[in-house]
Formats: sequence, C-alpha cells, structure tokens
Amino acid sequence: MVFDLTNETAQKLPHFKGGEKYLLAKMHEDSQNRFLHGTLVPGATIGEHCHEQDSEIIYILEGEGVVLFDGKLTPVCAGQCHYCPNGHTHSLMNHSDKNLVFFAVIPKSAD
Repeated sequence: MVFDLTNETAQKLPHFKGGEKYLLAKMHEDSQNRFLHGTLVPGATIGEHCHEQDSEIIYILEGEGVVLFDGKLTPVCAGQCHYCPNGHTHSLMNHSDKNLVFFAVIPKSAD
C-alpha cells in the first residue's frame, strides 16, 4: 500500500493532548495503524499522555525538540527516533525557533 500525505490537507489541532499552541497534522488511518506527519511550530507542544492501549513511534524529520518520557527530558533532533511503548507516558515539545517536523506511527491494539 502507498498513501501520499503530501496530498492530504493539514489539520490544525489546537492544544493537542492538552499541549501548548497547536499541531499541524496530516493523517492516514486504517484498521491497524494511524500515520501522522506533524509539525510543531516554535513554542508548541503535544501534551503529556499515556499510551494505555497502543504504542507510538516518532521519527524526527526536521528541527529539534525535547521528549518527556516517563518524567525524564531528552533532547531530540532530525534523524532520531523516539519510541513510547504501551503503558508509558510521553510528550513532545518544540522550544526552538524553527518548526519541528516529525512522522509518527501509532499501531492499534489487537484487542
């Protein structure tokens, strides 16, 4: 399967998961996964949340930011990948002066 997120319209999601500012997101979803091409503008964050029934893989495409994973802050930059397994909490923050662009995959639980 091939899907082209460049042809998707970006959704502006204010205060995503309780975060600051907004997330610009292009998404594709099927019965097994959600794929998200996201942009956090300077000062924007994705609020801290727990993956109780799934996991999330975030690959940083452009820029730099900070991941809060189970209470610990870790810097991330283009080329790095953050993984949040089932049962853990995380947040992504852009405290830089440039956009933070990422690609995320959220596999759905097999329940």
